[in-house]
Amino acid sequence: MIAGRPAAVAVPEPVRQLAGDAPVTAVWRNELGGLTFRVGDARYVKWSPHNAGIDLSREAARLAWAGQWLPVPRVLDRGSDATASWLVTAALPGRSAVDEHWLGRPAEAAARVGAALRLLHDTLPVAECPFSWSAGDRIGRARGYDEAWWRAGAERHPAAAGRSKAELLELLAAVPPVDRLVVCHGDACVPNVLLEPAGFVDLGSLGVADRWADLAVCSWSLEWNHGPGHQEAFFAGYRIEPDPERIGYYRLLWDLS
Repeated sequence: MIAGRPAAVAVPEPVRQLAGDAPVTAVWRNELGGLTFRVGDARYVKWSPHNAGIDLSREAARLAWAGQWLPVPRVLDRGSDATASWLVTAALPGRSAVDEHWLGRPAEAAARVGAALRLLHDTLPVAECPFSWSAGDRIGRARGYDEAWWRAGAERHPAAAGRSKAELLELLAAVPPVDRLVVCHGDACVPNVLLEPAGFVDLGSLGVADRWADLAVCSWSLEWNHGPGHQEAFFAGYRIEPDPERIGYYRLLWDLS
């Protein structure tokens, strides 16, 4: 399953109850079957089935922490039942970087996304962050994944094609030296960045890591959402030169972990 705007979905009963008389619109489906709904104009409900393995309480904690310094969704409510959990947040101003307005301005959007990511990295205090997203932590978690997971990762990334789990772990063990430790977004794909004004959503993996862990994936996601040819504008907006070694490593880590 590829993440994107769903054409039509059944609204889960807990979301209907939370909405009351307000209109409900499905705005996003992630790769694991989780759904995000807009309720009226002021709330969003993220709904995730338990078998997706997503802990929304992690995101609630990270939103509460990051919200001390940056525009992120304010948590209004959360809950669970036998099949799923959900998180209710207040809407933020700004448009998603994959809004139709920005899809028609891909180079400008890329530069603004780069600037927004730089804002996040420069603003959140590393010394005060209780969360980690380091390469070592991510590799440690990935060691427990089964062979089917590793085969799927190897199919997605050309550098991993045809390699065994042991070979892939050996590749990942060669972590590049840290360029700069920052509080990373953790899922800095273009849809998770809001523009004019800048804001950030989907912070369930936020934590301290080398900034290239975000930069590699955010620049890559421009191709998925805005087409090829806009990475230069992104790096210019962030005010950094591309680092091919770190970009290659962190894109591989993204697909395998």
